[in-house]
Amino acid sequence: MLSREIALRIGLAARELEDTDAARLLRVLADAVGLPPGEANLSGLSPKVLKAAAEGEFSAQQSAALKAACAILKGEQVDASQLPEPEPYSEGDIPDSLRVACASNGGELIDGHFGSCHYFLIYQVSEDTLRLIDVRVATGTGAGDDKNAYRASLIEDAQVLFVASIGGPAAAKVVRAGVHPIKYPQGGEARKKLLELQSKLADAPPPWLAKAMGHAVESRVRFEQELQET
Repeated sequence: MLSREIALRIGLAARELEDTDAARLLRVLADAVGLPPGEANLSGLSPKVLKAAAEGEFSAQQSAALKAACAILKGEQVDASQLPEPEPYSEGDIPDSLRVACASNGGELIDGHFGSCHYFLIYQVSEDTLRLIDVRVATGTGAGDDKNAYRASLIEDAQVLFVASIGGPAAAKVVRAGVHPIKYPQGGEARKKLLELQSKLADAPPPWLAKAMGHAVESRVRFEQELQET
């Protein structure tokens, strides 16, 4: 029987590996460390052992991705016990909604810099519904523009990013991915900020927000203007 923390680690690690889901990774771990995977047997896991157990399935994986997956499985990158648990969601469950990514280092807080936050909390938000639908660990490799591009790709299905801080080049990558970044330098509770967003949805959303929801055709306000207003 897997503990919730180990199950979450497996799910998060699977996201680091291309074309891999939690069930597939669990099968590989069965050969690599035995069942059930736990703190003791995962502590000795290495990228080499993981790759060998996969019998070629991960042969095309970048070594850095395997290292990141192993670090997550061993609990070195993110304390999985502190990660909030997403709620079930299928596309279309919440009509007229936005997807919002929040850069976080712990719990349901907006307290992360875009380039170094531990994970992105992904929420689906409408006028009357607020749901955490995913937690995406940001342990991708690379530096500078490569890292920014990777992190932007993690949230490219969102329309809005809430972040404590973000540099100009990174913001450009995020905007290019179709995501509108909004800074909260003082941080705060993600759900509290999202409730404020809900009030805008229920009232009179600004043009960029209405357009993101598909309710208007006006050009989006430049992200720099919005950042200055927040």
